[in-house]
Amino acid sequence: MPPNLQPHLKGELVELRPLCADDFDALYAVAADPLIWEQHPANDRYQKKVFEVFFQEAMESGGALLVIDRISGNVIGSSRYHGYDQEQSEIEIGWTFLARSHWGGTYNRELKHLMLEHAFGFVDNVILIVGIHNYRSQRALEKIGGLRRGTHLEDTGIENYVYGIEASTYSLAATRQGSV
Repeated sequence: MPPNLQPHLKGELVELRPLCADDFDALYAVAADPLIWEQHPANDRYQKKVFEVFFQEAMESGGALLVIDRISGNVIGSSRYHGYDQEQSEIEIGWTFLARSHWGGTYNRELKHLMLEHAFGFVDNVILIVGIHNYRSQRALEKIGGLRRGTHLEDTGIENYVYGIEASTYSLAATRQGSV
């Protein structure tokens, strides 16, 4: 049986649930902030037409999750599982963005922790692909134990860094830090 790529996950700060078509307006209200995308290779994703394509791809992916602030109940972003490979025991976590009001570590850290813990229930390795100029995301991944493995060249010619987190290393890092 294939793993559940759209689980309902709850932490103290965030709740993740499967993305649905009715979420477009609330999610676009977050994504319409150009500063969210300034270091991202798709730095025009704040534009409604561009975001519509992103949202449709997320819906079709079968792994997209909506991120909700548990205190306010507001939509604050999204993330996605992608590319489950049973033979390699690997999955990608990506396409994550959060409202700037929730930047600074704690929300993203809990979001990634929930997703990693779920993923490590069925894979040994998680990869995360980040734009080479997306320094904020690179630092955030390094803070949770992500190690740069190399680069990935997309069909569009855009080069990204590939980060990896292994289940065994992540568990050790989480234990050392108290929680991730």
